[in-house]
Amino acid sequence: MPRRLSVTVEHFPLAQEFRIARGAKTEAVVVTTQIGDEFGEGRGECVPYARYGESIDSVREQIEEVRAAIEAGASRERIGELLPAGAARNAVDCALWDLEAKSNNRRAASIICGSAPRPVETAYTIGLGDADSMGAAARVANRLLLKVKVGTDNDVGRIRAVHAASRHSKLILDANEGWSADNIREHMLAAAAANAVLVEQPLPAGDDAILADIPHPVPICADESVHTADDLDKLVGLYDFVNVKLDKTGGLTEGLRLVERAHEMGFGVMIGCMVGTSLAMAPAVLLAQVAEFVDLDGPLLLAKDRSGGLVYTDATVSPPSAKLWG
Repeated sequence: MPRRLSVTVEHFPLAQEFRIARGAKTEAVVVTTQIGDEFGEGRGECVPYARYGESIDSVREQIEEVRAAIEAGASRERIGELLPAGAARNAVDCALWDLEAKSNNRRAASIICGSAPRPVETAYTIGLGDADSMGAAARVANRLLLKVKVGTDNDVGRIRAVHAASRHSKLILDANEGWSADNIREHMLAAAAANAVLVEQPLPAGDDAILADIPHPVPICADESVHTADDLDKLVGLYDFVNVKLDKTGGLTEGLRLVERAHEMGFGVMIGCMVGTSLAMAPAVLLAQVAEFVDLDGPLLLAKDRSGGLVYTDATVSPPSAKLWG
């Protein structure tokens, strides 16, 4: 029996507006694939990202271009050859992982993790705003690990306000390429004074070489500058960590390769996400088992997650149920 492929677009309103240095959003718009055969059905979710030249339409078109191959039984490895890294391949790759698990009555975690996966500590994100509102949001959040969106010409006040409001929290500062050669030193000193544990993508991708000439009082993590394992060589001596997101790698298959190679090369690993539902986070929770930092709070930013979603506590996210994924 041939496979069946369906592709749908779904809208999930956010609990409140979410702002970063590049703009704001009020809903998560996701593309979901379902791939079925006589043994079961697998699902995958992706979030097209304009920063990487993606749109809902372009991602749907990419998936449709490989429909015949998918329905004819193409493997994950073959899909990796047919589609470039990015959101479209992620949705297909994760659906195939899910289908494989359900068809074989075997959890994906048993293949990926080797042992039963555990709940992992995840960051909770504070969106970009003025210093007072960000400090208030950090106080209300009351989390052990906060990811703080920055990325303007003057973030020192924001960093100080969040630190003052959450002295018990570890802080990850995410500039989303918003700092420059003129202000990065000042911001890095402010990050160190706030006892931040990580600074994410401070400079625009392409300006990475500047990082070789400045101190790293806080470890610096590549995000927009790293998509797949092939990007790692150019980051040596510039970054200390890499942020692995399945929508960048093109799915779990390449995500596993990137994490393994990054650790071999001495990089720390952070597992991150776009703003999506638990279906998008589920495979990433398995990758997160070997990560130093985890930021998989997408569902916490939604007004309502998918039914049967991941279980979050104040500090952790648990592995997915078989019904959700894998």
